Amino acid sequence: MNASQTDRTGSLSALPSVTARAFAFVGIIIAGLAGALIGFSLIDLQCDGACDLPNSIGLVTGAVVSAIGMSIVVVLVLRALGEWRELEDHK
Repeated sequence: MNASQTDRTGSLSALPSVTARAFAFVGIIIAGLAGALIGFSLIDLQCDGACDLPNSIGLVTGAVVSAIGMSIVVVLVLRALGEWRELEDHK
């Protein structure tokens, strides 16, 4: 058994790579920004006059809802990547 085989079997981890986690984080941030813009625009189009509070509520609600939704998708994708990696290791 050579050193590369020992490293492969000894370093198995369920954690996704750092690159995958970084892309996931950036994806959640982008989704939150997009949701904030959508929430703000949705309220802004429907409101006349002084709409600072409703616009802020729409902005925060849109950001939170879309970031939570994207985080669910990210968790599922990272789990799928881990399963694919495990299947490839067993070949």
